[in-house]
Amino acid sequence: MRKLKNEELGRKSIEEFRISKKFPVTVVLDDVRSMHNIGSVFRTSDAFSVEKILLCGITAQPPHREITKTALGATESVYWKYYVSVSDAIDALKLEGYKILCIEQAEGSIDLAYFVPEQNLKYAVVFGNEVNGVSQSVVDACDYCLEIPQFGTKHSFNISVTAGIVLYDLSKKIKL
Repeated sequence: MRKLKNEELGRKSIEEFRISKKFPVTVVLDDVRSMHNIGSVFRTSDAFSVEKILLCGITAQPPHREITKTALGATESVYWKYYVSVSDAIDALKLEGYKILCIEQAEGSIDLAYFVPEQNLKYAVVFGNEVNGVSQSVVDACDYCLEIPQFGTKHSFNISVTAGIVLYDLSKKIKL
């Protein structure tokens, strides 16, 4: 086995990325405090070629040194937009025909492994604040609440880890 060199990876340019077909998923960050988490979600969203990221509430916006440091250029490739209110973002997504998913531990949530997305639909995935998670009003506005099973004492993942798990899972289930 030989490790591939960067020039062998077939990476797209920013221009090629912007015009390429996207994974029919939008990421919504609701009141995410850590700029490292925001940058990491940008990087993961670039890797999975998501349509866009919506930054809401106190979630910081690029350009910012701490976001850029973790995103490694993904703030230039992934389209993003800021909303003061996550409710406004969700309303706009619903008008565009998105099904809204939130990632939260809640009554009636669906284990991520068992969630079967419908083909030919667009999905928005809401990731909440690092301490408080997704607010109840946002959970109420969602079409589905998905949960990642956890078995330790913390019962929470870092948001950047959660985004990676969820986007990977959805990418395996949704055909481009």
